[in-house]
Amino acid sequence: MKSKNWNQFSVAIARLFFLIAVAAASTALDAQVPSRFVGTVTAINGSTITVKTDSGDSKQVEVPATAVLKRLAPGQKDLSAAETIQLTDLATGDRVLVKLDPNATGATPQALQLVAMKQTDIAQKQQQERDEWQRSGTGGLVKSVDPAAGTVIVTTGAGPTAKTITVHISKSTVLKRYAANSIRFADAQPAPLDAVHAGDQFQVLGQKNADGSEITATEVVSGSFRNISGVVVSVDTTASTLTVKDLVTKKNVTVHITPDAEMRRLPDMMAKMIAARLKGGTAAPGGTTTARPQGGGAATSSQSGNGQARRGAGGLGQVLERAPAVPLGDLKKGEAVMLVSTEGATDVTAIKLLAGVEPLLESPEASRNLLSNWSMGSGGGGGEEAQ
Repeated sequence: MKSKNWNQFSVAIARLFFLIAVAAASTALDAQVPSRFVGTVTAINGSTITVKTDSGDSKQVEVPATAVLKRLAPGQKDLSAAETIQLTDLATGDRVLVKLDPNATGATPQALQLVAMKQTDIAQKQQQERDEWQRSGTGGLVKSVDPAAGTVIVTTGAGPTAKTITVHISKSTVLKRYAANSIRFADAQPAPLDAVHAGDQFQVLGQKNADGSEITATEVVSGSFRNISGVVVSVDTTASTLTVKDLVTKKNVTVHITPDAEMRRLPDMMAKMIAARLKGGTAAPGGTTTARPQGGGAATSSQSGNGQARRGAGGLGQVLERAPAVPLGDLKKGEAVMLVSTEGATDVTAIKLLAGVEPLLESPEASRNLLSNWSMGSGGGGGEEAQ
C-alpha cells in the first residue's frame, strides 16, 4: 500500500514539475513578442510621451532616437507608404500605435516603433464622413432582418412622413454595431448581419433607387437602445441622476446623466408644431402654416421657433438637434421627458434626452419613431457621435 501511495505521489510531483516547465516556457515565449497598444497622446516631455490607451490606462513611453516613427493618413492602411516623421512632429491629441521594444531594460518602456495619426487629420476626415452621412445617410428602426437574403427592412420618418425601406447587404458592405453604452461611431465595432434584430436603430449609407424605397448599402451601423417616454419623479444633481416613471411599464427608472449625454428642451411652439405634423396636420397653432424650405433655405416666421421647425420639415431629427440645451438641474418634477438610453430594466445611462415634449406624447408611437430617428438619423455615422 505504501509503495502504491509513493508511486502516486511521484507521478503527481512529476506532473507538477511538467506544468511549471510549460508555464516557464510560455512566459519566455511571451517575452519575445513585443507588446503594443493604441491610444491618444496626452503629454510630451522631452523624449518621453504619455499615452491614454483605448482601454483607459495611462502609459509613459520613452521614444529613443533609434525608434521608427511613421505617420499614416486616416483611412491609409499600407505602412510602406507612410511618411517618416520625427518626435518633434508629434503633438498632444494625436492618435498613436506604440510597439514596445522587448529588449529595453530601463524603468520606462521604450518604443521600438510608433505609428501616428494627426488629430487635425482625423477631425477633417470625420467631418467629411459626417457630411457624407448627412447628405446620403438614412436612419430608422429595423422592422425585420433576413441574413440569408442579405436584406433589412427599415421604417424611417415619423407620422405622415413615415415609410418603409428595403436595405440590400452585400459581402462588400461594411457592417458595424454600436457599443452597448454609446452611439459614438468611434466606439462601433465590426459585427455580422445576424447581430441586427427587429427594433434596433439602423443607419445606412449607400445607393438609393429612384423613389428611395430601396438602398444598396456600402456601410451600415446598428445598435440596440431603449426608448423611454415618462415623467420626472425626482432629480439628483449631486449624483447626476434622475428618476423617471416609464409611461409604458409604469415603473420607475434611474437614469444616469454623464458628460456625454445630449440634453435638449423643445420650445413650446416647436413642440406643438412637431406634434401637429406627427398627427398629419399641416398648420401650426395660431394659424401659421408650416412650409418646406426651398433650395435648402430657412422659411421665415413671425412666431418664435417656427423657422427652426420649418427647416426640419424634411427631417424632424434635425429640428431636435437645434433645440436649446438643458442642464440636469433645470428638469422639474412632474414634467415629461423622452430619452434614448442604454438597455436596462430599472437602471440606464442616458444617451439623449428631450424635455418639453408634453404635446408629442399625444402620439406615442409616432413620437417613439421620431426619437429613434433623432438618436441616429441626423448626425452622421462617420463623426465622433452618430446622432
